[in-house]
Amino acid sequence: MDTIFALSSGAPPAAIAVVRISGSRAGSALERLCGRLPPPRKAHLARLNAADGTLLDQALVLWFPGPKSETGEDCAELQLHGGRAVVEAVYAELGRIDGFRLAQPGEFTRRAFANGKIDLLQVEGLADLVSSETELQRRAALGTAGGALSRKAEGWREALLILSARVEAALDFEDEDDVERLDAGFTAALAGVRDEIADALDAPHAETLREGYRVALAGPPNAGKSTLFNALVESEAAITAPLAGTTRDVLVRHVAIGGVPFTFVDMAGLRDESGDVVETIGIARAREEIAAADCVLWLGPEGEGPDGAWEVDAQVDRADHAPKGEADFRLSAVTGEGMDAVKRALVERARSAMPKPGQSALSRRQRELIGAALAALDEADAGGDPLLVAEQLRAARLAFDRLIGRAATEDMLGALFGRFCIGK
Repeated sequence: MDTIFALSSGAPPAAIAVVRISGSRAGSALERLCGRLPPPRKAHLARLNAADGTLLDQALVLWFPGPKSETGEDCAELQLHGGRAVVEAVYAELGRIDGFRLAQPGEFTRRAFANGKIDLLQVEGLADLVSSETELQRRAALGTAGGALSRKAEGWREALLILSARVEAALDFEDEDDVERLDAGFTAALAGVRDEIADALDAPHAETLREGYRVALAGPPNAGKSTLFNALVESEAAITAPLAGTTRDVLVRHVAIGGVPFTFVDMAGLRDESGDVVETIGIARAREEIAAADCVLWLGPEGEGPDGAWEVDAQVDRADHAPKGEADFRLSAVTGEGMDAVKRALVERARSAMPKPGQSALSRRQRELIGAALAALDEADAGGDPLLVAEQLRAARLAFDRLIGRAATEDMLGALFGRFCIGK
């Protein structure tokens, strides 16, 4: 297998550029550049020289012999001065070594997975951690990357193995009096595992955490949606004008408020008839966005919004404003009146849909596989045929194998590791 190298720090110029090397010839690279191997896992100041003796840089060098390394292979790290020319010179020298090549996106992490240093759940958590932009995203991803969900899944799988052994014992020694049958104790144990898995499925969705709590601003034309949208995202993102139908398409902006990720959606004003074909299409898209939103701020006539929408009495600063009788919020996006209150309420609502401290958020893949395991256990009637119980327990274990990564397709792995940058 090739030895790979890549820049794992930010793009130069920078104060420091960190080049990672992983593979069976990583030690040979250090001997060629430094003249010798430094002590394992200790930073060593060294002169890096090209094959012809030309000085490349003076850098901190670290040596991590496998399997006690991040990838499970021999690894090295070069902490260079962060100029582009320095990095290119070191790249060129490494590229001249036989069997060396630049790493592909996510290849370091993929090798760690292949060598059993991390499982698939930790890989997914690591991908989310690298792309996290808010404190909530960081905390949730850190828990998954650290193995919190992996430990739960392994515990469920181990419990199912124990239950399967009891079923097999009942099948193999059904004529023996000293073998435990599928009695009330087995039923209780099976129900306990089943309930734990069901509780886990109530975890927040990773899509909500990753993409942001989705808030749609809805109402008829000229209700003040775009002005409120601009105030929420703190940018003149939407065009505002007193003409009906100014907003004709869906406008989306991602922002963080109080450390919570949001996706705000502005859209065409809702009305039954429009002589403009483009506006009609925009209205149809607006209705789709309302259905997909986590929360809808309704700026239209009182009581005419979708079920569960927040009733917003907007434009309270206007002299001709007709107030709503029982609004959840009264505000003016122009003067700022009431804006703090609606933002606080949105943050509180969004936090309730986000992971609590120590709780993992489940991706669609994770929900599907945990759900498949739960469905199999629901079919495992402990009072029925032990052969059918054994088969359902096997199906549940297979779902957890796929969840952790013991059984994974190449296409799925390729898509997952493609989320990483080249140096990760």
